[in-house]
This record gives sequence, structure tokens and C-alpha cells, in this order.
Amino acid sequence: MTDSVVTRFAPSPTGFLHIGGARTALFNWLYAKKHGGKMLLRIEDTDRERSTEPAIAAILDGLKWLELDWDGDVIYQFSRAARHREAAESLLASGRAYRCYATPEELTAMREKARAEGRTRLYDGLWRDRNPSEAPAGMKPTIRLKAPQTGETVIEDQVQGRVVWQNENLDDLVLLRGDGNPTYMLAVVVDDHDMGVTHVIRGDDHLINAARQKQIYDALEWDIPNMSHIPLIHGADGAKLSKRHGALGVEAYRALGYLPAALRNYLVRLGWGHGDQEIFSTEEMIDAFDLPAIGRSAARFDFAKLENLNGHYIRQADDQALVTMFEQLLDYVPDGAELKAKLNDTTRAQLLRAMPSLKERAKTLLELIAGSYFIFADRPLELEPKAAALLTPETRELIGKLRDALQAVTDWNSESTEGAMRNFAEQNNLKLGAVAQPLRVALTGRTTSPGIFDVLAVLGRDQCLARLGDQAAA
Repeated sequence: MTDSVVTRFAPSPTGFLHIGGARTALFNWLYAKKHGGKMLLRIEDTDRERSTEPAIAAILDGLKWLELDWDGDVIYQFSRAARHREAAESLLASGRAYRCYATPEELTAMREKARAEGRTRLYDGLWRDRNPSEAPAGMKPTIRLKAPQTGETVIEDQVQGRVVWQNENLDDLVLLRGDGNPTYMLAVVVDDHDMGVTHVIRGDDHLINAARQKQIYDALEWDIPNMSHIPLIHGADGAKLSKRHGALGVEAYRALGYLPAALRNYLVRLGWGHGDQEIFSTEEMIDAFDLPAIGRSAARFDFAKLENLNGHYIRQADDQALVTMFEQLLDYVPDGAELKAKLNDTTRAQLLRAMPSLKERAKTLLELIAGSYFIFADRPLELEPKAAALLTPETRELIGKLRDALQAVTDWNSESTEGAMRNFAEQNNLKLGAVAQPLRVALTGRTTSPGIFDVLAVLGRDQCLARLGDQAAA
């Protein structure tokens, strides 16, 4: 093993990059960065029936969006099958593995008998010490590990502590199937060794695999990497995370308008803590992160917390950066193409001008898009029912007068238009709100919007006068 830290993220491409996988990738990335090491990416595509190209593309895309860069080329496990077979053959040659000719019927009977007797060791060692000359004709054997039958297998886990298994309860693992294909257990050990992985950080659903893999490492006389098995993520109600809790693919969080930095910050706090600190820059995360600080109990996913954190990141973000993110998100949301077609130099400039006001109200980029609708609305505006109900003949008449008052404003900005409207309200014995709401309805078609004088400034003189004219009494 090398002196420098090497971690790996090793997803199976049988689905998208889900939120638990994203957190595992983040923890591996942070640990490698903290120690000046590398995080490698291995796609565990040995399950040929369930592994798909779209899933591989989604995993790579999700990691790139989260800005979790890996080192070197992506390694595809299936392409290394010959090397895995070579390792199995070496164990066979050293007497630490053997050929098993048990038939499917015999294996089924063994499992049923073991379960009936309450034993966890399901394979009874039928071919462990048997002469292969007794093998049935034409039968293709599996290759099994000759696992120790007494004593203990121990993992010193950075998160779980010392974990002990009694060897009498562990099976002789299959290393190569009858068709010559390596099993996942063997492939993981060989790949981690060959890749120089020093630290394996993964979900605690792999903890039992650690015992089996330790036995393979011992048989091959290889050093085992440092192990850390992190608790899974549960829903806010404590139940195992499901889609209703937020067990979505990372691409769904992008489409819901979350920022990569906010999602990273939220994920790092799921199961790991650093005092009472909630908000971390990437550098702060890297500096503070360590494996023993990960808790042993399941973390709870809370959408409200994520949303609030995302709102913080939006408020802190640079306005031009938000315009860019706004535009990028349109590729992933319904009706995004329609809105994208309306983006031009004018509307981009309007969006940038509106951003300080828009971002104060938005917790997601979707809310930012919704808040900016008035910039992109076509004339005559489509009115919300609540807004339409306010447009009485009296209100339309008032809108015409407001238009006349605003037409006199030449140096058009939020201050000058506000001054004109305050003067109008005073001269007509009206409260400012009685002027602002008709303006809002006529200019946006809705009863809520950013500050109305910000709206006036963003839309500009010509567009505002035209929209007011559309709603004024004929």
C-alpha cells in the first residue's frame, strides 16, 4: 500500500446516482482532498443484465454537477474480469480455494437445511476436501474460497469501531461462477488492491461484505484497506429512505432548483458534524472533515432544512452567477425551452437587474424562475384569477391615470417612479398600497411580485407604459 491516501467511489450502474451514493462520493472526495490524496471512480458493472449506459451517464453527470471531480480515468470493473480470474486461479494453485461441483438442487437442499437449523452458514463444505475426480461428468465447477472455519474475522472500522464475526458462521464464498465470471466480492478486493486504495468509505449495508472481503485479502496475503462504514440515510420519520422522503436521483435535485454547493453542504451534515457549525465553504469542509466524527446512527433527510440552506446559498450567490445557473436549469425543467427562447441581451440584462430583489425571496432556482415571470410575459398579460378579479372598471380607470402620471417621468428608475407614484397618491388622497396593487396587477398579471418599483425599473419605461395601456379603461 502507498503512503498517500487513495479513496474510491464505486457505484453500480443499475440506476441513477441517488442521494445516498452522492453523500458517499462526497465523503470519499473530502477525505482524499484533506490528505492531499486521490479519489478514484470505479463503475461496478459486473451485473451485465442490470447495468445500463444511461445509468453510467447519469452517475458521471451527477458527479460533475456536484463538482466532485475524480482522479484519472474511470475504471470499469467488467473490463478487468481476466485479472479477477487470475486472482482466483492463484488461490486455487495455493490451496486456498477449491472447485465446487455442487448441483443447484444440492445447494438448495443445503440452504433449506441450514435455515431450518438456524445456521447462517448455508454451504456445508460438500466439495471442500473432496477429490475432483468424483465430479459429475460435464459439470462446470464454481471456485470457492477455503475460508477459515474457526476463530474470528475482525475489522477495525473508523466509524463502527471493532467489528467481529465468528468464522464458523461464514460461508466458503464463491469467487468464480460456473461460467467463469468473477463474483462481486472477488472483483472488489482485486480492484481495490490493484488501484492502490488505502481507505474504503462506503455505506454500512456493505459491513457484512467487509468480513467476506477480509478473508479474501488474507488468502491473497494482501493488506486490507482502512475501512469506514457510514450509516444509511433515513427519512425525517426515521423510516428507511424512500422516494417520498427524497430518495431521488441527483438529477432530480438539479431539476428542483438546488445549487450544487448547497446540496454538498447539506449532505456533509447528514451523519457528520463539526461542533454547531451548519454552513461550510468547500475549503472549510475539507479542513474539518474526518472519519471518526461520523456518527453510527442513521442520518435523517429533511427537505425543509435543505430548502432553507439552499435559500441561504442563493442569497449569498453572485447575481451574474445566478443568471447563468437560471439559464442552465432551463434545460432540465418543464417549459424550459419556451422560456429559453425568450432569453436575449435585453431579458438577460433585465434578469440581472432584478436578481437582488428576486433572490431575497427564493429558496430554489425554480422559485427564482417563478419570480421572474414578469420579465418574460407576453402582452397582453395572462391574468391570474385573483388579479383579474381586481380589475374593476374603477381600477382600470385608475390604471389609466397612473399611466399618465408615469408618462411624465423621463429619467426612469425605481426612485423616480416611486416619487411619481407617491405624489399621485398624495394628490388623490390615496394610500400608496391603493396605487401599488393596481400597478402590480397591470404590470405582472399577478397579485404578488418583487417590489413594484423594482418591477418598474427592470421592465423599463416603454414596456411599463405599454402594459399599463393594455389594462387601462378604453
